[in-house]
Amino acid sequence: MAPHARGAARAKILVLGDSLSAEYGLRRGSGWVALLKQRLEREGVKAEVVNASISGETTSGGRSRLPALLQQHRPTHVVIELGGNDALRGLPLEMTRSNLEAMVLAAQEAGAQVLLVGMRMPPNYGRKYGEEFSGLFREVARERKTELVPFFLQGIADVPGAEHWFQPDRIHPNESAQERLLENVWPVLERMLKRR
Repeated sequence: MAPHARGAARAKILVLGDSLSAEYGLRRGSGWVALLKQRLEREGVKAEVVNASISGETTSGGRSRLPALLQQHRPTHVVIELGGNDALRGLPLEMTRSNLEAMVLAAQEAGAQVLLVGMRMPPNYGRKYGEEFSGLFREVARERKTELVPFFLQGIADVPGAEHWFQPDRIHPNESAQERLLENVWPVLERMLKRR
């Protein structure tokens, strides 16, 4: 990990997410973002993590909050984990796409590398809608030349017996799933940090 040798510039990672990143229903300090901080320390990576996630956040909310967050924290990396609440509320896909594009562009213009965290909808939302929704993240990442985690809940929501990974509401991953969430994000984020 030569890029993280002593004296290297300190990275600052801003996580802009919804309840999946805001420790909804979890003990404080047990969510994947808190585990990310611990992983960075173990790996000897000089980085600060700012968790600006809010339960219930939509891409519209994230888009409106991001400029002030960029100005306040001046991150080197921005992780955008938003979109699930848009779909749950039945908001137009084009609006979600527009908001994701605007957030990516704002972060890039502020000099940050961006990691877009993709989401999928349960089958009951319909195959066509589901494919178009998950495709949004791939398209925005490709068009804006940003990094992508295709499906944040991979290995949690898409496996047999998935219910044991979730809180009773069947929507929010429980504490035992948080390490898996981090493992879905870490390889891509680590590669980004090494590029600095």
